[in-house]
Amino acid sequence: MRSLLALIVLIPAALAVMSYDSVKTLLGNQDFFAQDVAWKSKARFGGSEWQLTDLRAALGRSDIPPDLVPILVDFTVTVGEPDLQKLWLGCRIMLIDAADRHWLPTGAVSFRQADDAKTCVSAMFSGAKSGDTLKVRETFLVPKDATATIRPAVSVGSERPSFLLFQRPQD
Repeated sequence: MRSLLALIVLIPAALAVMSYDSVKTLLGNQDFFAQDVAWKSKARFGGSEWQLTDLRAALGRSDIPPDLVPILVDFTVTVGEPDLQKLWLGCRIMLIDAADRHWLPTGAVSFRQADDAKTCVSAMFSGAKSGDTLKVRETFLVPKDATATIRPAVSVGSERPSFLLFQRPQD
């Protein structure tokens, strides 16, 4: 009888121990908990200080379908801890609308960028040192119906499952 009771306790405990790594990996690869950041405010994240500096549509392109809008998102990042390759692993900048639809950067549309603007991934491998300021820019293609409610978000491996969700500019 004691053996049966021990099994009732030990089997769920063994399953919990065996699934711990799987649950930890699942949570480590997903963005679940948004940390709201006010427009023009700075937020410490992934060992650096992030500030959304611009969110704008890039109109006037005839090579883009009429139902899509190219969106440029600019951040200024002040590097705190310089090990960006570790802290920013899986760096992801995205746009999220009010319907919780997500868009990742696109390479389908290119715009001439300032020489010092980097993508999230190229900034990670830039060799930046503590105190350096990086300009990070990503380009998106978003349906016209989403442009009124999109908000930029930043996610890095060292902070997951949390991510930064920036407020839109005040009109």
